[in-house]
Amino acid sequence: MDSPTPTKTPKAAQVLLADGTEPEPEVFNHGVDHRPALNGSDDDDTNLRDGAALAENSTVHLDRRVRLKIDHRLCTIAGILCAMDLIDGSIMSSASATSMPAYLGLTGNLIMRLVGAPLFFTTSTVAFGLITLCMAYVTTWRQMLALRFLMGMAMAGIYPGLTYLLSAWYTRREMQLRFAYLQSGQVIIVATGSIVNYGLTFLDKQQGLRDWQWMFIVQGAISMFLGLVTYFWIPDFPENASRTSLFLSPQEAAHVLRRIDEDRKDAGAPEPLTARAVLEPFLDPKLHAFSLLFFLQNVVSTALSYFIPTILLGMGFTSADSILLYAPPYYYAVIPAIISALVADRLAARAPVVVFNAVCLIAGMAMVGFVHGNVAARYVGVMLATGAYVSNWAGPNAYQTSNVTGQWKRATVAAAVSAMNALGGIAGSYILR
Repeated sequence: MDSPTPTKTPKAAQVLLADGTEPEPEVFNHGVDHRPALNGSDDDDTNLRDGAALAENSTVHLDRRVRLKIDHRLCTIAGILCAMDLIDGSIMSSASATSMPAYLGLTGNLIMRLVGAPLFFTTSTVAFGLITLCMAYVTTWRQMLALRFLMGMAMAGIYPGLTYLLSAWYTRREMQLRFAYLQSGQVIIVATGSIVNYGLTFLDKQQGLRDWQWMFIVQGAISMFLGLVTYFWIPDFPENASRTSLFLSPQEAAHVLRRIDEDRKDAGAPEPLTARAVLEPFLDPKLHAFSLLFFLQNVVSTALSYFIPTILLGMGFTSADSILLYAPPYYYAVIPAIISALVADRLAARAPVVVFNAVCLIAGMAMVGFVHGNVAARYVGVMLATGAYVSNWAGPNAYQTSNVTGQWKRATVAAAVSAMNALGGIAGSYILR
């Protein structure tokens, strides 16, 4: 038997195909499945099986290594950036439990595709931090509302942008777990932020500033710092992976594009942006179905994230205790979020998991609203509802990105869904009184 090509191919038997010709040499260590039709001896069969096993093991190893790198660089910073929106809600709700009680969201997702993810998220995050810092010095509600409007513009593209960026890096069966990672990091930071807010209440009247002012100052400074870190940490889209330093090798970047293209045929740079590419997705019923789903989801999540301290005040807790008790429901939410994602990804079934979490959400809200005289039961209801709605962020996100293909279509659907999501936030701010 001839020796294999020495440059790239590992040792494997060279065999003849059924028509008597020699098979083309393949590069096993790049993950190519090499299984030619053969008519040889048992030794040939054994060597070919060994070669196929080597190729499969190489592909699995490369897949695992690439996913870990993407998880490390993307899911970590995505959870932190996403947390800022909820932390903003927790500051407003914490402040409402101290000495003051507006939410607005807009969307600009398509811009990210044109300017690149690092610049887009850095600009949005630094702007968010600067506006948050300015909120510490407002003296009238008109000033606060003007800054809230500007903050809505700054934050508009972060969540839909992260949704779109994650969907560009992972296959459909991997998405819900990654969205669950994002949500878990988000709620852990939010829960920790509420504990920090509790500590900041002890700075009331220090340096001539009230406790709620310290909350805005601290978050604003941290957000601006994170914005600068984001530019060097968050990866761009897969076809531009080489622009991100210390991330993927050329072989790994090519492997990412290949596996995404095998999954849904839309890897790489999108076609030129046209009005038709943006408007045509609005004819797809799935866009409107997902928009309604996210609207209803955010009605509840906004009501809870903004008003948990107010609800706890109504249960008889002190102002400081209500801020501190904001944290446990979000720490708990990590558990059902990860379990829901593992089950949905393993079964490749999103809808049953979404429905189950929706039922848990209804049960939790019913306990909060209709159980009287039992503070423990109402607080369990808060935890149950919080865990359910956090779990259902990952589910519909994966549901949406798994059923929409095409670069501009996914970008447009993510933006439209986020617009309805923002309207749900406005409605949710009027739910609890």
